[in-house]
Amino acid sequence: MSDAASPQPAWPAMSIAQADALLTRPGSPFEIEEQEIRGVRLKVWKHAPPTLRDLWKLGLAHGDKTFLVHEDERVTFDGFNRAVVAFAHELQRQGVGKGDRVAIILRNLPEWPVAFFACHTIGAIATPLNAWWTGAELKYGLTDCGAKVAVIDAERLSRTGEFLDACPALERVYASRLPGAPEHPKVTRLEEVLGPPNTWVRLPDQAPPEVELDPDDDATIFYTSGTTGSPKGALGTHRAAIASMYITPYSQARTFLRRGEQPPGLDPNAPQRRSLLSIPFFHVTGCFALLGVSVYAGARIVLQRKWEPEEAFRLIEREKINVAGGVPTIAWQLLEHPARENYDLSSLDVVTYGGAPAAAELVRRINEAFPGVEPATGWGMTETSATFTHFGGRDYEQRPESCGLAPPIGEVKVVGANGQSLPAGEVGELWARGPNVVKGYWNKPEATAHTFVDGWVVTGDLARIDEEGFVYIVDRAKDMIIRGGENIYCTEVESVLYQHPAVMDCALVPAPHKTLGEEPAAVVCLTPGKAASEDELKAWVAGRLAAYNTPVKVVFWPEPLPRNPNGKILKTELKKLFQPAEG
Repeated sequence: MSDAASPQPAWPAMSIAQADALLTRPGSPFEIEEQEIRGVRLKVWKHAPPTLRDLWKLGLAHGDKTFLVHEDERVTFDGFNRAVVAFAHELQRQGVGKGDRVAIILRNLPEWPVAFFACHTIGAIATPLNAWWTGAELKYGLTDCGAKVAVIDAERLSRTGEFLDACPALERVYASRLPGAPEHPKVTRLEEVLGPPNTWVRLPDQAPPEVELDPDDDATIFYTSGTTGSPKGALGTHRAAIASMYITPYSQARTFLRRGEQPPGLDPNAPQRRSLLSIPFFHVTGCFALLGVSVYAGARIVLQRKWEPEEAFRLIEREKINVAGGVPTIAWQLLEHPARENYDLSSLDVVTYGGAPAAAELVRRINEAFPGVEPATGWGMTETSATFTHFGGRDYEQRPESCGLAPPIGEVKVVGANGQSLPAGEVGELWARGPNVVKGYWNKPEATAHTFVDGWVVTGDLARIDEEGFVYIVDRAKDMIIRGGENIYCTEVESVLYQHPAVMDCALVPAPHKTLGEEPAAVVCLTPGKAASEDELKAWVAGRLAAYNTPVKVVFWPEPLPRNPNGKILKTELKKLFQPAEG
């Protein structure tokens, strides 16, 4: 910390435009050039690794540094890289080649990034599926993407075992941490190929397979959902993934310049940065914004099976964690948990979050509880390969309602009802464009045409942009609830409720929650002469969808739900049922 008597530099030390010009000047790591991508001229990072395979190769230089920590397992970069190569050769022996889909259905384990980067060494398309999905939902993902191979842990295998024969393209399943012998002929224990993580460093030091890759080759499918509630696979390229990974480091460098400091470069001899991962790898944020950046920078990732505040405090203290966060829920619990004072959290210097609305008060509370810790936030979506806007530090403190600035490779605009671009300060639908935007939705041309227009992604979010380019989300995609970072699609839950024999009419609306942002709540009108309890309807949903979709409260309406003249349910009126009482 600087001497309190030392004069402090004026803030901001330079404008946004000046910082961008300095960071993107010729010869700098963030230099920009233009290229044509799918018929659209876009700005790209000139010196970025061309593909995810090239990104992985940069990680080879980190050698004996610890990369992954999971419970009592510690994996060095060397051990990780040996496992990637070994599994890449195994996939090739199974006939997996360029363009084939490999489903990754794992909780946060060291095996997850091994499977992910093994795909990219041979040109396969890594297809993470939501590990919280039910067996039927996982079956849908496997069949929709046409996965040839799946990598799965024992818990997920127990959910999907009965569906394996119903996935015609699926030829081989590698099961991690299976307690006994496989019970299905398609299943092989992953440990037979790699051994347990602590032994990976003893795997043979082999050359990776040689496959010709292009930056605009297909690389990933991450599943999202639309207003119809059916999951859609967002098909991303190598360029899209890499472009996204550079956005947060760029934003951090701009923050340094804004406060009059020189951004630090990549120094292999500097103390290793350490991050706590409490969000899933199968989210684009966990994968691109954390995993990819850590491979490039040689940073350590400490895996937490699921978010639990006191366990997080223990890991932060033990591993000297520098960066923690994920969604605003995590930041609130870091602040408010009574056990926080029992642990040494002084290593923290960044608390970062996104994926859900964050109260403006959160920035102030972080500054009070953790002096010297920089709060940071951003906005993005699966279709933008995670982060798109981002900022931190004093810029965020002065604009706590904002979600940051677009990067210099990206563009944002606000579009009115007639399709025209709106001026600064006016509210409309947010559109975003850049090389990190995915190609479209896997095998869904109509949905692709609706959402992607001339390189722009039509986000469905309502926003305004101020004169300096800071973005403010004022509402979210129609019929979507964000519970602690998990997207809940109302029509999907409503469809399940409608399947109950006693439900005649229903709607899902958000109920406000201090730390989660919001939770799902249902309003139901029962069929005359039939009965159902609140607990029964909650259990009905919980048995058919991932747990986070289950309504926390069900209110029974005595008649069909109110609608407008076009027959649309007036959800604005129903939301009032769950607002806290005033006074």
